[in-house]
Amino acid sequence: MTRREQTGALFLPLIDQDRIEPGDCAERARLLEEAGADALLVGSSFSLEDRLEPVILALREGTSVPVILFPGSAHGLSGEADAVLFLTLLSGRNPQYLVEEQVRSAPAVRRLGIEPIPVAYLLIGCGGARTVHYVSRTEPIPGDRPEIAMAHALAARYMGMRAVYLEAGSGADAPVPPALIRSVRDYAGLPVIAGGGIRAPEQAEAARRAGADAVVIGTALESRFSAERARAFAEAVHGGRLPVRPEA
Repeated sequence: MTRREQTGALFLPLIDQDRIEPGDCAERARLLEEAGADALLVGSSFSLEDRLEPVILALREGTSVPVILFPGSAHGLSGEADAVLFLTLLSGRNPQYLVEEQVRSAPAVRRLGIEPIPVAYLLIGCGGARTVHYVSRTEPIPGDRPEIAMAHALAARYMGMRAVYLEAGSGADAPVPPALIRSVRDYAGLPVIAGGGIRAPEQAEAARRAGADAVVIGTALESRFSAERARAFAEAVHGGRLPVRPEA
């Protein structure tokens, strides 16, 4: 039985290395694992300091769940992580994020021995310009045009990618519409990761019910973190099913 089948969907908290002190990471990771996190994503669209590796090392002190890189560029890599979302910004037409950052990243990923997970990254317009839009210099797919997202996701499948990430943007005014999630998953047949703009457990549950295989929660936990709040999101994403942890 796969992890997805055990838990309903994967609960993936996203940690921005610029928004947490390394000294707070071990306790945060412990609480997130106890709440039901299936893995921790670490990364940022824009970073002022080189704090990635200290944050990952500190997170590892508090958890045994996988730590997966969610890089904004070729600079967002560390050999201390278990894997990296090897992202292609397929919804944009900026060659830097279609191929250039990937070419720069590939030798480092090989040298560091990190598992690459090829993922199509689709920005979905859900209200308000976000940091990722500014940094990537790309326009999002309109949230009310699911057919455009469907075509991009199908292209990702034919290109050999293993999942599609539907991203509303960190702190977006609204999450990716559930109807768009369902349409993309049914049409392209790829696992779907949904993130951005999910501020309440009910919205996380709606993404799961629409067919999301994994739900990413970032700002909603950064701004108001508590173990109870993390547990509420985990329960919404898991559909009430408890993850099975391996025995020590």
